[in-house]
Amino acid sequence: MSEFVDTNVFIRFLTNDDPAKTQRCLALFEQAEQGKLHLFTSESVFAEIVYVLSSRIYSVSHGDIARSLRPLLENRGLTIEHKQTVAEALSIYEESSLDFEDCLSIAHSRRLGLDAIYSYDRDFDRFPSVRRLEP
Repeated sequence: MSEFVDTNVFIRFLTNDDPAKTQRCLALFEQAEQGKLHLFTSESVFAEIVYVLSSRIYSVSHGDIARSLRPLLENRGLTIEHKQTVAEALSIYEESSLDFEDCLSIAHSRRLGLDAIYSYDRDFDRFPSVRRLEP
């Protein structure tokens, strides 16, 4: 069996703000890890997870978010396109003050072997290995 997992399932699992739902989410992820089912999600779901956890509602730090999401990325039963790129973006996010979407842009640029990022976002200037260009 294969199914898609939406943001709110990850949020319930990570925050434990509804213990009954947290336990069901844990069971779901354990079944995936054991190969009993296969789960899919997307990069946009991970971006939304980061956004929600870093919001005023939860106020989770960059480092804690990265540490919480890594085990999910390592789950053998969870597929996400460019999983390694998302993992690299999490590492960048953990070590910087950039927002996660910018970290994804950096990680994808590296994956593609690109030399620069066209952007008006000056936040990229704070990341030493990124050369930002303006059109």
